Amino acid sequence: MFELVWRPAATETYNELRDKAATSLQNRTAKGKGKSTKVEGLFKQVHKTAALLSENPKHPSLSTHEYDSIENPYDAKQKVFEAYVQNKTPRAYRLFWCYGPDPKEITIVAITPHP
Repeated sequence: MFELVWRPAATETYNELRDKAATSLQNRTAKGKGKSTKVEGLFKQVHKTAALLSENPKHPSLSTHEYDSIENPYDAKQKVFEAYVQNKTPRAYRLFWCYGPDPKEITIVAITPHP
């Protein structure tokens, strides 16, 4: 297993998604509605992706591959990878990550919708 290290931008996005999902859940519960909202579903997907990444960065459902448009925050010569949070969805979310800074650590660089 890998320990996750979060860059500030990734932490901010994760917390925003978490807070929106929590608010949505409270509102939905207060109204007596049972079906989860898209916001709740998105946070669940982001959380699951991060969990899978910490267990196995090569997990098939992550569709992990190298991504060239973001520079590695620790070493410009090292790679940054993209993992799928969603697939076949307009503006599907992606999680960008790299190995390090220490062995057995993965840094979450960013969480963004696909352009």
